[in-house]
Amino acid sequence: MSSAEDEKYALAAQEDRSATRARLTIPANLRPSGGKSFQTVVRDLSLSGFSAAVIDRIPPGTICWLSLPDHEVMQAKVVWWNDSLVGCAFEQLLSPAVHDAILARWSGEKVYRG
Repeated sequence: MSSAEDEKYALAAQEDRSATRARLTIPANLRPSGGKSFQTVVRDLSLSGFSAAVIDRIPPGTICWLSLPDHEVMQAKVVWWNDSLVGCAFEQLLSPAVHDAILARWSGEKVYRG
C-alpha cells in the first residue's frame, strides 16, 4: 500500500474501533506468514479486523490469512497478541455487505443498517 492508502486505512480502522464489535463464534483457519494453517475460532469481527483464539504467540506485524466458511480468504496483519488471543487488522476493509452476511449467518440475528 502507498503512504496515502496506509493513512486512509489507519483512519478508517480507528473510526471503526469506536463502533461496537460483533461478538460471535466462527470456526475458521488462520495461516501466519511462513507457518502452517491451523484451526481457530473467531471471537469478534468488525469491518476492519477480528480477534481469534490461538495457542502460540504470533508477533505483531505478522501477515496472516483468515479462511471463514463459504468466504474468500482474507489477508490481515497481527496488531496484538494477549493471553491466547490474537487481534488482526484486515489489509482491506470488509464491505458492509460481506460483514452483514457473516453476522447474519453466525450470530443468528438479522443485521440492519440504518
